[in-house]
Amino acid sequence: MIDDVAKDFLHGRLKAVREALVWKLDGLSEYDIRRPLTATGTNLLGLVKHMATGEAWYLGEVFGRPSPEPLGRWQDADGSDLWATPEETREQIIDFYQRACRHADATIGELPVDAPGHVPWWSRPDVTLFGVMIHVLQETTRHAGHADILREQLDGRTGLRAEHEEEIDTAARATHRAMIERAAQAAVGGAARAG
Repeated sequence: MIDDVAKDFLHGRLKAVREALVWKLDGLSEYDIRRPLTATGTNLLGLVKHMATGEAWYLGEVFGRPSPEPLGRWQDADGSDLWATPEETREQIIDFYQRACRHADATIGELPVDAPGHVPWWSRPDVTLFGVMIHVLQETTRHAGHADILREQLDGRTGLRAEHEEEIDTAARATHRAMIERAAQAAVGGAARAG
């Protein structure tokens, strides 16, 4: 009984975080969802593409339930799942993510929480569905957090869902940021020592 409750809880959290990740693309231009926003090239559409591949591998291949569409071999992973080519559309990548999630949801729904799996790229490759669900939830949450910061840098929008979003008060944000900057400078002995 507790196994089903835990599985349902984790699955519910995973579904919510997936929605938040995709929502971060709403209303942005093609350029803004694709452009590198960090020194390592992290971008919003690439995060969605990366998680689509991750869901397909972890909640499919690992449990002997191959993805219905072709995936690259994990041994050949080269980082190309972290960005979108000019030929890949936003719709194609979001659709790929949604298909991967439906396949993952079927795996979660059909297997018991203690179902065995095998992750050959892990140092301890023998796993259970419960452990992999936690891993995928952790990774999705991590990347949704990245997306939240990237989106805030682009247009100031933050949050988990549109219905909880508050109007941006740029003056209040500037005041708050300035207060934190003063505290940081004071911690290191004033503006002369900052940096």
